[in-house]
Amino acid sequence: MTNRHVTHKAVVDARKAQEQALLLEQFRKMPIVQVVCEKAGISRATYYRWRKEDPAFAASADEALQDGTSLVSDMAESQLLSQIRDGNLGAVMYWLKHRNANYNNKLEVTAKIKTENDVLTPEQEAAITEALRLASFSDEEISTSLPPNIHGQPADSPPAAAPAADVA
Repeated sequence: MTNRHVTHKAVVDARKAQEQALLLEQFRKMPIVQVVCEKAGISRATYYRWRKEDPAFAASADEALQDGTSLVSDMAESQLLSQIRDGNLGAVMYWLKHRNANYNNKLEVTAKIKTENDVLTPEQEAAITEALRLASFSDEEISTSLPPNIHGQPADSPPAAAPAADVA
């Protein structure tokens, strides 16, 4: 490289460092990329390219954006507190809703799940009985572990006669 190229690169690098420093300073005041880039005269594409090419710059930008976000949050809370002092009921409710669990919107759900058929089919009973037998349970333990069938009788009892249909 010639001396002229080295000088040109040094000038470009110095300008880039200056523009990056300006971006970081502005991010600490206004954490919105589009606004800061416009104010600094740098395209968003350039900003994101710098982030991609330079991890140290990306980390500094993230920190500056976080500082700016904290500043704006502090300003917003200050304004909110001023509104509360002035008796603004909306501000009071907002503060209570977001800072006090007793004032949050609550949704309480109480439900009972009912299935249409709580009864095991004969095939299901046979599969469970076989599984329990294979697990070395005794016949007595198996009969007491099965749920009652549709008529409320133990699973090993013969089914009760079906009620006669009313013929009118």
